[in-house]
Amino acid sequence: MSTTSIPERTSLPPAHRVADQVDPHQMSTRAIRLRWIAILAIFSIVYIGSIFSPALLDDADATHSEAAREMYRTGDWVTLHVNGIRYLEKAPLLYWLIAGSYYLFGRSDAATRLPLLLAMLFTLALAVVWTRRAFGDRAGILAGLFTTTTIGLYLFTRVTIPEALLSLFIASSLYCFLRALNSAPTKAPWLWYGAYGSLALAVLTKGLLALVVVGGTAFLFLVSTGQWRRWREFRLLSGTLVFLLIAAPWHLLAGFRNHSFFWFYFVNEHFLRFLGKRYPKDYNKLPTLAYWSLHFVWLFPWSIFTPLVIKNLFTRWRERRVATAQDWSLADQTRLLCFLWASVILVFFAFSTNQEYYTVPAYFPLIVLCADALISACERPSRWQTAGYVVMVVLGWTAAVALFLGLWSSRSLPFQPDVGAVLTERGVGNYTLSMSHFFDLTGASFAGLRLPAMLAALAFAAGPAVALFLHLRRKLIAALWAVAVFTALFLVAAHLALARFEPFLSSRTLAQQTLKVAQPQDRFMIYGDQSYGSSWIFYLEKQVFLVNGRTTSMEFGSRFPDAPKIFLTDSDLVSSWNQNERIFLFAPLRNEGGLRALLGNHLFRIAHTSANAVYSNQP
Repeated sequence: MSTTSIPERTSLPPAHRVADQVDPHQMSTRAIRLRWIAILAIFSIVYIGSIFSPALLDDADATHSEAAREMYRTGDWVTLHVNGIRYLEKAPLLYWLIAGSYYLFGRSDAATRLPLLLAMLFTLALAVVWTRRAFGDRAGILAGLFTTTTIGLYLFTRVTIPEALLSLFIASSLYCFLRALNSAPTKAPWLWYGAYGSLALAVLTKGLLALVVVGGTAFLFLVSTGQWRRWREFRLLSGTLVFLLIAAPWHLLAGFRNHSFFWFYFVNEHFLRFLGKRYPKDYNKLPTLAYWSLHFVWLFPWSIFTPLVIKNLFTRWRERRVATAQDWSLADQTRLLCFLWASVILVFFAFSTNQEYYTVPAYFPLIVLCADALISACERPSRWQTAGYVVMVVLGWTAAVALFLGLWSSRSLPFQPDVGAVLTERGVGNYTLSMSHFFDLTGASFAGLRLPAMLAALAFAAGPAVALFLHLRRKLIAALWAVAVFTALFLVAAHLALARFEPFLSSRTLAQQTLKVAQPQDRFMIYGDQSYGSSWIFYLEKQVFLVNGRTTSMEFGSRFPDAPKIFLTDSDLVSSWNQNERIFLFAPLRNEGGLRALLGNHLFRIAHTSANAVYSNQP
């Protein structure tokens, strides 16, 4: 593999050179190959190893998967449906990819997750290529390593949401944009078209947000560097045509086939959601402190080096502030672009309605900046780097002690296969956070989490300590690899823990038990919103009636004249319940008392987990 020249840096005296480095930037082809193999091995263990389990989770995970399944079943690639109802909230690209995966491999949990796994693999490759081109071989390897082991990237690809795919296309568009600005005239046209095409795919992934991020970042970059004067080179007319040829057809077809689509999709789902006035209101906004501070969690362990990243940016800015745009190297431009890119996303969602995972597209530029800062710190050792490892050790040992105490408290308790049965629901933050159930863990719950808790405790106790030891021995690159390896061990533990939560978070078991006793003529119902039992719907593969469920994502689609008559009231339920036809009713366990008061003694529990149950009007 050939190497790319990078700007000269001030050489260091021999006494200050790091022991495990010969050249601060370039590596031999064999060394690159070995490190690539190591990164892909970690990626395989962490990502491929978790593609088959757990089952799809209730709420967004199974709802989005059900939309792809119905696309696959009906062959309608324009209008999304969930449980037969139009689902017009989302752009289609992720669902196209999942439905295509079903065509190739059959309908399964692994086929559902395959597109996001591939998105992460391509994101990893792009991070390596871009960072290597800008900052050298070693930084490129670190960028790949950081992408593979950033906690938030892993956690937010455990659910079928488009953020990982969106992040890939935004990064691809901005990479092509920067390469086009720095390429020879013969190569620039194709790079410009790559930027416009990637932007169109990003719009097909999650709507107009991509235009805000890519357009805002590119505009600020061009103004900051004075390169806006080159606008005639940007292929504006032909590039816009490429963009429209890719992005416009689906939007037009969806509008022609679905009355009021343009208002619902563009006004309600984009502008009113940003203002917090979307109808129906089924979303939250994180408190300001939580919004900003949680990024240190999702970008862990590399967020520990945030002060080093800031210091590196400030140092580079001082070096370049008197330079003209023509003197800026690709490294200088990459730093500025990544800083603006992350800032646009973080500031935008600070004002908009948000969830933690909305800012996933900001992780890529932050990882690139972190790789640059740490490779520079390995070239010029800094006390900020040492301080980062010390903080990591303190946090790691604190977490390890907490886990060991939890394990000790459950030492005499029997294994609990359904962890949800021993959770204590505290309602921290009213479950605004995706990971809020972490706060519900009890001592008894560790009886079902012994293996993942022991692996996580080992990762937290040993990883930072080994890394600090290597750092103090001036094995600076080896120290970063130690952090990455032990973080991968933690992610394996997180996957095992999530699998143990499956009975609490997914209704696949209930669907399997229901199908064992159900007959083709039986009816299936959910008491409340479809999201309560969305995985029950997915695994049943049957039409399900909703009692008091004309809410949230089902509300708008229910207005169409051809919408199936699946929405029932309490009185409809009572009337149907007393007929000879057998009914299976899915409901959260917390509603059992109210159902017994409504339906009397003819309420027979067929199956249940710690969270939900399936009832029937016949034993």
